[in-house]
Amino acid sequence: MEIRRDDPLRADVLALLEEHLMEMRAISPPESVHALDAAALTAPSVTFWTLREGGLLLGCGALTELDHTHGEVKSMRTTPAARGRGVATTLLRHVLDEARGRGYRRVSLETGSQPHFAPARRLYARHGFLPCGPFGDYGPDPHSAFFTLALS
Repeated sequence: MEIRRDDPLRADVLALLEEHLMEMRAISPPESVHALDAAALTAPSVTFWTLREGGLLLGCGALTELDHTHGEVKSMRTTPAARGRGVATTLLRHVLDEARGRGYRRVSLETGSQPHFAPARRLYARHGFLPCGPFGDYGPDPHSAFFTLALS
């Protein structure tokens, strides 16, 4: 498996991100869908990676800088065929290593509070993320779960 910075507008990545957004819109009310579209992932404050094996896309993830000490994990997504293979764990570790390398003191994220998102919440808890309140531009939302991780 290989992780590289990638273009969110690349055809296979775009398809994965569109699938992600469609799923989020089917599960959550419109005001509670905080996933970024591909165009937003090209912003200068966002670093976007894909994980591939033999050129085949297995997953993606991004890191957004909220300020010089605080980053946000965004757009974590694994292809259906790659689930259960450690792709999300590998991507999350990479994102956290990058955050540490940038000198961030903490990394936060938002995910859904519905049962559908339980695997994501378990992944983040396994890596030390703790529940927190809304951060950045987020407000209270019963459909959102917020987590943060202090980095050493």
